[in-house]
Amino acid sequence: MNETIKQQHTNWIKAEAKRLGFMSCGVSKAGFLEEEAPRLERWLNQNMHGEMHYMANHFDKRLDPTLLVDGAKSVISLLLNYYPEKIQNQSDNYKISKYAYGEDYHFVIKDKLKSLLAFIQEKIGKVNGRVFVDSAPVLDKAWAKRGGLGWVGKHSNLIAKQTGSFFFIAELICDLELEYDLPVADHCGTCTACIDACPTDAIEQPYVVNGSKCISYFTIELKDQIPAGMSEKFQDWVFGCDICQDVCPWNRFAQPHNESAFLPNEKLLNFSKKEWAELTQETFSEVFKKSAVKRAKYTGLVRNIRYLGGENN
Repeated sequence: MNETIKQQHTNWIKAEAKRLGFMSCGVSKAGFLEEEAPRLERWLNQNMHGEMHYMANHFDKRLDPTLLVDGAKSVISLLLNYYPEKIQNQSDNYKISKYAYGEDYHFVIKDKLKSLLAFIQEKIGKVNGRVFVDSAPVLDKAWAKRGGLGWVGKHSNLIAKQTGSFFFIAELICDLELEYDLPVADHCGTCTACIDACPTDAIEQPYVVNGSKCISYFTIELKDQIPAGMSEKFQDWVFGCDICQDVCPWNRFAQPHNESAFLPNEKLLNFSKKEWAELTQETFSEVFKKSAVKRAKYTGLVRNIRYLGGENN
């Protein structure tokens, strides 16, 4: 395929991604992630995934998109902003990660990705592709980095210079040759704000996060009882944790999203700790109707609330 056609196809895709509400779109050549392979293997061998056993599955597929899509030539990476205009009342509230304020991002993004793939097939012709939103063995941050959408910070989240890090990452892997973007430089410099602020010391060294020590892991992934004596370190987080992102200087550039599906239930913003402690299944179902918080289920969220309230601790 000649360069002019590749460029035209790439421009069409990026314009449609923008129309669908994505913040950014970057494209990289599909192939084996040589740089990430030893890092992932080391991380798994050191058991930094804790009980997230799924992280050890499909090791080869995580590193090679051509094993996920026959004849894959391009990885189209997309960012969708979720930074909220309003955050929870901070004085008498238990906190949940900002990404879970509104509807579950998996469904919101998948619909947009399917629309993008349909557009490509309609505009360009027969293209084989698959869409991925955080639920398949794809190393999202590595591909977004390759596609020039940002760099992976010391807290292991992707950071974009103009927008910070409060965004979701998704991919469309296809067998279409496109014009590829170049990676951007790392701009963390000597800053250690995220490392210094992490109350559980989960960022064991720059760019290496021990997932099994992260507050998000304890409040979402861990199904057993949370270890005793850590509640003060949780700083009132009952689902996920944004501390390392909140302190990152690059997030001063974060702008509120304009995705109506991500708007929070007003009750969530103004809950008191007393109301959290009295949370019923009915209120949970109402406030978190389509939310990612459902991943923890009512029983998991209540366990976390009770833990922070001093029970079983």
